[in-house]
Amino acid sequence: MRVHYLKKILFVVLLSAGIGLIQPGPIAAFEVNKSAIVLLVSHGSDGQAMGTGSGFIVKPEGVLITNYHVLVGAHSVTAIFHDGRQVPIQGILNVNRAQDFSILKLTGDAFSTLELGNSDLLKPYDYSSALGYPSQAVQTQPEGLRGAILQTFGFVLGVHSQAYPEYSFIYTTTPFSPGFSGGPLVNRENKVIGLATLEGRSINLALPINYLKPHLHGTALMSFEQLLAEDKNSKEAYYYQGNFKLYALGEVDRAIQLYQKALQIDSNYALAHYDLAVAYRGMGEVDRAIAEYQKTLSIHPNFPEALSNLGGQYFRKGEIEKAIAQFQKALTLYPNFIQALSNMGAALNKQGNPQGALPHLKKALGLDPEFALAHFNLGNTLFALGHWSQAEESFNQAIRMGIDFLSLHWQLYELHKLQGRPEKAAQELAIILEIDPENLKARALRKSPLDK
Repeated sequence: MRVHYLKKILFVVLLSAGIGLIQPGPIAAFEVNKSAIVLLVSHGSDGQAMGTGSGFIVKPEGVLITNYHVLVGAHSVTAIFHDGRQVPIQGILNVNRAQDFSILKLTGDAFSTLELGNSDLLKPYDYSSALGYPSQAVQTQPEGLRGAILQTFGFVLGVHSQAYPEYSFIYTTTPFSPGFSGGPLVNRENKVIGLATLEGRSINLALPINYLKPHLHGTALMSFEQLLAEDKNSKEAYYYQGNFKLYALGEVDRAIQLYQKALQIDSNYALAHYDLAVAYRGMGEVDRAIAEYQKTLSIHPNFPEALSNLGGQYFRKGEIEKAIAQFQKALTLYPNFIQALSNMGAALNKQGNPQGALPHLKKALGLDPEFALAHFNLGNTLFALGHWSQAEESFNQAIRMGIDFLSLHWQLYELHKLQGRPEKAAQELAIILEIDPENLKARALRKSPLDK
């Protein structure tokens, strides 16, 4: 699928989190005009579907907005409406590879539209809602591919620069499913405030719509053949191909090759250094990941995810003071950065300061109560503070949300032992041995009384 699979860009340290603090306004809105939102299907040279994304119409003569990366490698693109109607894309009116947007022209000139809002007015905790066609819901029907629109809800965390200091993204808790790339982010009045661009855990990024407004009035059309020819020398094209290989297919070596091709074109391309670091991190090559994050930050020192991820790598190496310094820089830039809040709490807890960790962790879960890892992290901090029943509750919540770490079960083992529950402690040892049958400590404890 030719969609932008964001990235595990946020290295989350396994140690702390919090409780609900910030409540956004009620999540409710009038019905969005779904007739203006389309499923985009890209086709290869053989006419076969390559991948999907989303798009939305902003002018009745068929002017449609989506991401540039949805078009990478496409020989043609078809727009499919929610009623099943299919309309070919006539051509490309504008493309901006750096900001990852493209403006397309549908064949025809009588289309329903979405109204554009003013993204300059956004502030933290404003309501936001996203609409798109999830890739996993796209089905093959006798008449061709069909999809179903999904609408998700959340709120704005802030508007901050990311890899480029020249422009910013809307950071939002509103979930973007894979396939939402190119769909609209709307406000309470259903006016478009952003272009859904990056999909991630707890944080999703949308390009503010005001960046696109000056580019909606062109009439000259570029063909997909022209775009393909230009992309042969495009660092962004190599970069997005690398992302597809890394995040969608798990082909790490091929992704690294593509990022390196992008860097051959521009050695100061921060995003390629950043995702190259992510690839090395996934391979367990901590020092190489650190080196690439440092290169990223030498180009753009205020890239919050790079700061937090670099801190995460220092944490893995046990360099806690360095980690805290990076997390603090990220939070100074972006106070509602959920992962950095949790990471800071983790580092402070590891440093032996669980009381200092707690405010960061409470805010992290206040912003995202469904952050499973944060519940586990909170359990560790509460355990360190001696709040055993609350720690147990947090650990159990993490388990209900899918966390199943050995360290979690060891903490529960200790909690049950401290509270005089030998049978439950023995159950945790059994779980540990199911996960790690060769765990020598657990095997020895099962043969010995629990009070030894």
